[in-house]
Amino acid sequence: MDAVIKAENLTHTYSVGTPFEKTAIENIDVEFYPGELVAVIGHTGSGKSTFMQHLNGLLAPTAGKVYCEGQDIFATKEATRDVRFKVGLVFQYPEYQLFEETVYKDIAFGPRNMKLTDGEIDERVREAAGFVGVGEELFDKSPLELSGGQKRRIAIAGVIAMRPKVLILDEPTAGLDPGGCEEIIRNILDYRAETGSTVLLVTHSMDDAARIAGRLVVFHEGHIAMDGTPAEVFSRQGELAAMGLDVPQPAAITQALRERGAAMPESVYTMEQLAAAVKALRKGAGRDA
Repeated sequence: MDAVIKAENLTHTYSVGTPFEKTAIENIDVEFYPGELVAVIGHTGSGKSTFMQHLNGLLAPTAGKVYCEGQDIFATKEATRDVRFKVGLVFQYPEYQLFEETVYKDIAFGPRNMKLTDGEIDERVREAAGFVGVGEELFDKSPLELSGGQKRRIAIAGVIAMRPKVLILDEPTAGLDPGGCEEIIRNILDYRAETGSTVLLVTHSMDDAARIAGRLVVFHEGHIAMDGTPAEVFSRQGELAAMGLDVPQPAAITQALRERGAAMPESVYTMEQLAAAVKALRKGAGRDA
């Protein structure tokens, strides 16, 4: 299977030639494939957000290349413009970027820039609103009148309405209450299941990463330190701790039980896995008794 997005020797240095020169990412080589849900994690300042902004052309590399469906996205101005419709980026706190008079107009902004017909725009607005649970009764309201969770879903709908092949979300649940977080996660999973799109989720929540992602990419000091399944990455607890990263609570609980002598399996990183392991442990203890 060919990669939908590929970074090759990607490097970005800010403020080149000044006393503030800083290399944020260096020699990044990574590929993302159709339909993947990848959690991108790393401590603040690790380079993950800088990296993501290269994938849809918002930042140009100091060195290296980015390919979307095999095409160099910086080869021409047209290629860079086109990739912004193929790779949708939802920034952290995207509700602060809502600016149109109505919810409908905000969701329609991206499709309108794609020069679609009014009918195509309307179809996409209604489709995207449906994905994120925004009812049509809100279409004529000002986005500024709505709750934080509603605003977040409207901002995500505005990107989804462009039907990107790759959807990038930078901390989509930041600042939301647990109910709002769960709704956003469910919206993302439903969207991916329905469209088959590639989803890249930048998150500080190890529990979210463990629960929904099939692959984790860990950034540290401008490099990719780990790239693998949740089981592979979370088995390296010591290395993650040295980077200032936690592991999911179930993994930490399992490790604590193991240190107390409990026969717990190695690859436990979700609540479901932990519950199953504890049940098996209790059953085994009862049988031995």
